[in-house]
Amino acid sequence: MKRINLLVGGPTDLWPDELVNGQVPGSFIGIDRGNLHLINMGIDPIVAIGDFDSLQKSEFDLVKDHVNDIRQSIPEKDDTDTQLGVKVALEEQNADELVIYGATGGRLDHFLANLWMVLEPRFKQFAPKIKMVDRQNIITFFLPGKYSIVKEDSKKYLAFVCLTPMNSLSLYDEKYQLKDRKINQPTSWASNEFMGKEASFEFDSGVMCVIQSADLKK
Repeated sequence: MKRINLLVGGPTDLWPDELVNGQVPGSFIGIDRGNLHLINMGIDPIVAIGDFDSLQKSEFDLVKDHVNDIRQSIPEKDDTDTQLGVKVALEEQNADELVIYGATGGRLDHFLANLWMVLEPRFKQFAPKIKMVDRQNIITFFLPGKYSIVKEDSKKYLAFVCLTPMNSLSLYDEKYQLKDRKINQPTSWASNEFMGKEASFEFDSGVMCVIQSADLKK
């Protein structure tokens, strides 16, 4: 299985431990300032993407010294740098799994653009391959079907976020269950919990976002 990681320029204090400790498997694509973070950790991205307007000349020179494939975009464009990175990872690198870091904190408009990206026709087919991870959350995406998911050891809460209307949603064995519930608008069924090591659910249309999360430790 080919895993590709994207590092976006979100707040570094929201990075999960495996990223902080350099224990993430697979290759990286750097997005804008994310390239600098990777290089400073001793990781050379396979592709660097961004307009790089947030980097000083010396910082951009460092990126050019470490990355052979640089895709410099213009600030005024239709796609975000993250969208460009997702396109490269899925269409050019043929990733079986795409894990995105640094995409959930900071500016809310950036986060919503990243979250809703899976609804675009060009990315929707790849939704089950995409995962977003930060210090508190693991976000995965599903297309219609019946699924059983495994609880992450460090995560207490479970949320089913219907990104679209659905004719029927069933949550079979979670703490709070649903049976053939019709969803008329995007809805977050939040603060649910596993009752065991696995949880099963089923839906018939649209796109589901499943979030396993934990409270932030002080």
